Amino acid sequence: MRGQPNVVLINCDDLGYGDLGCYGSTRNATPALDRLAADGVRFDSFYTASPVCSPARAALLTGCYPPRIGFGSFNGLPVLFPGMAIGLPPSEVSLARVLSDAGYATQAIGKWHCGDQPHFLPTNHGFDHYFGLPYSNDMGRQADRPDFMPELPPLPLIVDGEVVEQQPDQASLTDRYVAKSLEFIRNSTDGPFFLYLAHMYVHLPIYVQERFAQQSTNGAYGAAVESIDWATSVILDELDALGIADDTIVIFTSDNGSLGDNPPPWGSTESLGGSNDPLRGTKGTTWEGGQRVPGIVRWPNRITAGRVSGEIVTAMDLYPTLAALCGGHVPDDRVIDGRDISALWFGDAPSPHDAFFYYWMDDLEAVRAGNWKLHFSKRGTEQRALYDLDADIAETSDVLGDHPEVVARLDELAERARSLMGDARLGRVGSEVRPVGRVENPAPLTEYDPDHPYFMAEYDIGDRG
Repeated sequence: MRGQPNVVLINCDDLGYGDLGCYGSTRNATPALDRLAADGVRFDSFYTASPVCSPARAALLTGCYPPRIGFGSFNGLPVLFPGMAIGLPPSEVSLARVLSDAGYATQAIGKWHCGDQPHFLPTNHGFDHYFGLPYSNDMGRQADRPDFMPELPPLPLIVDGEVVEQQPDQASLTDRYVAKSLEFIRNSTDGPFFLYLAHMYVHLPIYVQERFAQQSTNGAYGAAVESIDWATSVILDELDALGIADDTIVIFTSDNGSLGDNPPPWGSTESLGGSNDPLRGTKGTTWEGGQRVPGIVRWPNRITAGRVSGEIVTAMDLYPTLAALCGGHVPDDRVIDGRDISALWFGDAPSPHDAFFYYWMDDLEAVRAGNWKLHFSKRGTEQRALYDLDADIAETSDVLGDHPEVVARLDELAERARSLMGDARLGRVGSEVRPVGRVENPAPLTEYDPDHPYFMAEYDIGDRG
């Protein structure tokens, strides 16, 4: 297909709704991202499909709610850990596979976290090449390990399917990711390309270059946010220099909300400096702050600059939307939960979603339809409440008793989700759930060797979360 746009999809780690200037932050300097929003469309109700990383990332790549693809929980844990036998099976047709089949060069850079066994790595999911960490940057050897946590193997840096470095210098990784991104873009000018840049920041522990640390007014967290902004500016400048900016879709988002301005779950007692303002809740919760995240799209040839949309859209929608715009084919032999939202990119249109479902692991904890959000439970305990998000974005005033007809309608929508995707808290098994990938005899990608010349035998910051 001729005239296919290039695609740069930037996915951050734990970046909050209130961390960017264009979403109201006064703590962090984000001029490049503010300009990106001003040049495109900013979505104010952009949702990720989970409040934690593994399920959220798999949902973005497959266009499906995590429980539908067996990615709700992992041996009873909310995310994947090193050496697990489970991951995203190649039978799931990823966004990269859809675009590769449409003639795109494809490159994944940064955090993967959809399974670290060779069977599950990006090069088995439609990416021509991969450079990055197979899971979170706190899943290596690190100081002040909590008593309940086993010793983890050295953090691996991977090229395609090979470990090329262990315990890498985390402060240098963003620079290296940017350099690899530029190399891929420059080598892909003969045809359309898809770059998936999945930043390490702002996941804990936060190691940053001194130049960003010195200019930050929000500590290491602000320095990490400003590193992301710098990386974005370099990529945008390269697109301009190559004369391809007008023909390139640039998307910016995050895998889930931030941990907020709280101390890390494990490690320091100092507040982090993150923000989901004005939303309630944090990463790991199904309050708005856990799953409503920044969502920005720029395409100079097609998207009118300076638009803002409050319609409900999700990271899952990128899958069918990009397939439609790039000449790809969405599989018709399975259910895809994402919807083509290109009409919202290009003009004022209603959301194609009659409901959005908030899952924590395999529990359906809430549902949103229009301006109404009904909560059912939190961490296995019933907790019913109703909020009007248009009037009460911070979810402070429960109006459950005032709108029985709204509650009844949202309960009906929730029952639909339970019948199709399940609800573990209620013992419900979905009728449209596909199996997670499994391998025999899994093994960690690395093993600790006291004689190995690691950059850091143990990361000296104990922050985790």
